[in-house]
Amino acid sequence: MAWDEWEQLKTDAARRGAGSPRMQLNHAVPIEGSTTYGDLKVTNADLAGIGKEAHDLYDQLWKRARVAQATSESAAGDLSGQGFTLGAGLKHVHERWEDQLKSLLDACAQIANHMHVTQKIHSGDDGYIARSMSSIDTLDAGFDDRVGPPGEKNPVYETPKPKKKQ
Repeated sequence: MAWDEWEQLKTDAARRGAGSPRMQLNHAVPIEGSTTYGDLKVTNADLAGIGKEAHDLYDQLWKRARVAQATSESAAGDLSGQGFTLGAGLKHVHERWEDQLKSLLDACAQIANHMHVTQKIHSGDDGYIARSMSSIDTLDAGFDDRVGPPGEKNPVYETPKPKKKQ
């Protein structure tokens, strides 16, 4: 949802007044051409794509967001050494930048790792379900009341035929 869209929803809710519910975000708009309403469906390719994008973002941040690290530290030290208060300010900004960058890098790494782990877990679940489903026939055969070849009933359960009078 875009920021403008969110602001419009808030404005519309405020316009409806105090007597009505303020916001109602209790459903998803149906996807065009679909009869379902926002059902979650994710494939391994989707998870892998999200994980790859997070990993790529991590790599780009590591390479490009740290370019001025050494020069910022050096300039802050030089300015402070010369008695300029700007040096302390530059050092403060640099430390905040590093803290925020580390948080963002950690978030990217967690997303990438989570997508990888989720993909492995769900593929394991799919394998388990497939194995369980294929063993139902074996289990079903264990509850078969037949004795002998398939197609013949167990004689114990056959209803006796009435005897002919002689």
